Amino acid sequence: MRTTIIILFITLANYVFSNNAKTVNELNTAENANYLSPIEKEIILEINLFRSNPAKYANDYIAPLAKYYQKNILHYPNDKSIKTREGVNALHECVLDLQSAAPQPILYPNKALTKATNDHQNDQSKTGKTGHTGSDQSTLKQRIERYGKWQVRIAENIAYGNTSARQIVIFLLIDDGVKSRGHRKNLLHPDYKTIGVAYGKHPVYGTMCVMDFAGGIEGQ
Repeated sequence: MRTTIIILFITLANYVFSNNAKTVNELNTAENANYLSPIEKEIILEINLFRSNPAKYANDYIAPLAKYYQKNILHYPNDKSIKTREGVNALHECVLDLQSAAPQPILYPNKALTKATNDHQNDQSKTGKTGHTGSDQSTLKQRIERYGKWQVRIAENIAYGNTSARQIVIFLLIDDGVKSRGHRKNLLHPDYKTIGVAYGKHPVYGTMCVMDFAGGIEGQ
C-alpha cells in the first residue's frame, strides 16, 4: 500500500452527532490512555467521529474542501497550497463513497499496538524513509507480534506531513493517488475493534503518523 504526502492544518472541534449517535465523551475512548500523547488521543477520537457516522463526517468536513481546488492544486485555507495527483475528483469520489457507508464500531486504544506503531515511527524518524517496511526489514505483522497475538486481521495506515488529527484522517480518507483506496478501506473496515497510534517527527516531511489496526490483540 502506497503512502502519499500532504501537509494540512485544521483545528479539532468538539462535535456531537445528532439523533441516537454517541456523544464525544463516548467516542473519546483514548481519554485515559496515559501512554498516548494529546494529539494521538485526538486522532483516535477523530477516527471514532468518522466511524460513527461516515456520511455526516463526509458532508461536514470533506465536501466543503472542494471549493479550494484549482485543477490539481488544493489551496487549503490558512495553509500551504498542495499539489494533488487526482484533483477534486478524488474528493468527490470519497464523499460519494462515504455517503452510502454504514456506521462502524468505534475503536479502542491498545498498548501493544501502540508499541508497534512507536517502533516504526521512531525508526523512520531516524532514517527519513517512508512506507511500511522497517530499516530492519520488519513488516507490520512482525512488529505487532513483538508485543502480542493479534486476532481476525491487521492493517496499517501511515500519513506524512500533517499537523492535526482531523487532516490526518481526512487525507487518508480521500486517499489521493492511491488506486486501491486502501487507507480509506482500513478506516472503514468493520472487523477492526482496536488501534495503536504513534505521531512524531520525520526528517523529510516534518511529521508522520502511524496507525495499526486489529480485530483484537492479546498482549501488553
